[in-house]
Amino acid sequence: MRIVNSRRILLGCIAAVGALLVGGAFTLAQTPSPALLILEKSDNTLAIVDPAGLKILARVPVGQDPHEVVASSDGKLAYVSNYGGLDSALNTISVVDLMTQKPLAPINLGALRSAHGLAFAGGKLYFTAETNKAIGRYDPASQKIDWVLGTGQDRTHMVEVSEGLDDIFTSNVSSGTISIIEQVTLANGGYGPPPGGNPPPGNGPPSGGVRKTWHVTNVPSGRGSEGFDVSPDGKEIWAANAQDGTVTVIDVASKTAMQTFQISVKGANRLRFTRDGKRALVSGLGGGPGSNGAGPNLVVLDVATHKEIKQFELGGGSAGILITPDGSRAFVAVSAKSKVAVIDLRNLEVSGQIPTGKQPDGLAWAQRN
Repeated sequence: MRIVNSRRILLGCIAAVGALLVGGAFTLAQTPSPALLILEKSDNTLAIVDPAGLKILARVPVGQDPHEVVASSDGKLAYVSNYGGLDSALNTISVVDLMTQKPLAPINLGALRSAHGLAFAGGKLYFTAETNKAIGRYDPASQKIDWVLGTGQDRTHMVEVSEGLDDIFTSNVSSGTISIIEQVTLANGGYGPPPGGNPPPGNGPPSGGVRKTWHVTNVPSGRGSEGFDVSPDGKEIWAANAQDGTVTVIDVASKTAMQTFQISVKGANRLRFTRDGKRALVSGLGGGPGSNGAGPNLVVLDVATHKEIKQFELGGGSAGILITPDGSRAFVAVSAKSKVAVIDLRNLEVSGQIPTGKQPDGLAWAQRN
């Protein structure tokens, strides 16, 4: 009887220790807040990272050819565009539950193909659809696409949405333009008298009332306009022109290009302003050892003077840039070397790195409310 009881006690202890170990491992693997999200393109996975310890905590499958990622405003979901290139048959956006670290059913875009750029604003998901030369908007509440607008431009690639939701900006790679899309209100429903006078009584559209519509202005930038950002004060757009090796500065109010200047990074891929708007970071796919041509993979520009104040050789072609909300660090995806570099923005030095899966690219920040 004593032997049986001893066995039961021993088994109970083993079970308890096992439960503690499993529980501890589970606790360590929980998605932190904030969390850094890294798309590993060639592995078709989303890495969930502790940004404090620079450790990958989990990986979640995200479908074919993932390119960009964005988190919902409550930090609970991640959305990933399944791209496939221009004229792709892919028509989905993958969804990841960041709490359970599991994939959810993807969003089916129907006739909209080659989703790429993503933005989450006003509780809705905005996306570009390259094949259709358009942008769309998905409402998670109704689980429907509730709005689509054409740009008429080739390879509408990246998208940004203003806080007021009445201004949308896209880069159009093959057209070499930046689209400024404004929501405007038209008095009298937008109708006016025909040329030569007023219409006869009883004819024409009813008078009175207002109507909202969208105006699209396509501003020439440069060949291969892809990465771009809107300055924190909303007054300027800076667009990186990959094929020209330049940056174009666009005045938002007048919708005109004010200046284009040379940069040393080759194959410019992404551009991001720092939080204070004093500097801009530009990554490039074409520089560094082992890639097409030598040179920096990342440059830091002084916004006031347009001069380069720092160059980085990160070891290979670089893509996605994410600046933390407090403005202290920048994460840069070094796609060619399967890592994410950490840049200390106070002293402009590399302060760490995160080894990743193959070809990291899109980055996002998930902060739970």
